[in-house]
Amino acid sequence: MEFTAEQIAGLLNGQIEGNPNVKINTLAKIEEGAEGAISFLANPKYTHYIYTTKASLVIVNKDLVLTAPVSATLVRVESAEAAFAKLLEMYNQVKLNKSGISKQAYISEKAKTGNNIYAGEFAVISDNARIGNNVKIYPQVFIGENVVIGDNTTLFAGVKIYSETQIGQNCIIHSGTVIGSDGFRFDPRNHQKIPQIGNVIIEDDVELGANCTIDRATLGSTILRKGVKFDNLIHIAHNVEVGEHTYIAAGTCIAGSAKIGKNCMISGQVAIIGHITVADNTVVTAQSGISKSIIKPGEILMGSPAFDINKYRKTYVHFRNLDAIVDRLEKLEKKG
Repeated sequence: MEFTAEQIAGLLNGQIEGNPNVKINTLAKIEEGAEGAISFLANPKYTHYIYTTKASLVIVNKDLVLTAPVSATLVRVESAEAAFAKLLEMYNQVKLNKSGISKQAYISEKAKTGNNIYAGEFAVISDNARIGNNVKIYPQVFIGENVVIGDNTTLFAGVKIYSETQIGQNCIIHSGTVIGSDGFRFDPRNHQKIPQIGNVIIEDDVELGANCTIDRATLGSTILRKGVKFDNLIHIAHNVEVGEHTYIAAGTCIAGSAKIGKNCMISGQVAIIGHITVADNTVVTAQSGISKSIIKPGEILMGSPAFDINKYRKTYVHFRNLDAIVDRLEKLEKKG
């Protein structure tokens, strides 16, 4: 793909300074720019690179004041960061705009597929699956029986979706993620597995990172509500419900039947035990352990077991000084 500075300025509603005909065919960071690349400058810490970058075109804020000549053509916009994000989104849409069904894909005669779907090599769509319009199914994806997938959803290579799963519109599932595998439930008295006959429901606009596992419910459904965003390597156990627009970072595990509220921010390597409730707008810092229900919305929690972050920080001062405190106590006891 190749564009001129003038075309890009038109897309971004920006003002050109320099050569409007300079040609752009790649994207780059400003410090790594080369001829033919477009970059952006938003963070003041990187301003010095505007004078040395080899990029052919740089998007900058309208109010940027130059103190020396620059060789790159500039496009001035209200927000360089927002404008570059818009370009990245457009670039990604073009790059991922795949269509057609590979001869090496398998689609059951009993499955129903919408218009303009893509199915890559060795993708499998099983009996009675229903696939919406503009769905992208990359190579080696497995879609089980009775699965429903909404319009404009993308399943990257190697995703495995067990039977009965329901996935909404505009979702993105990254490589290696498994949806609908059995929940981890056994009877410890006789060591027998308890059958897991529920399903997983994923609502619209959800994105799951690579190598996540979302277990099916024992009965009923494991549910990820609208707008949920997961990083990589996250485990969601049976019958968990994650509320709308909650974000979870890598390595977090949520045990069975926990209920996570809306708009929560859960950092990496957090563990949440089962059968508890986490209130809306809760923030949990990295490597924390949630061992009881969080009732008050909007709390920021830290530690294991986690409690209010301000109390944790005050307490941590004493943790670090514990040896000195013990020494003082021992000396006082000897004096006594």
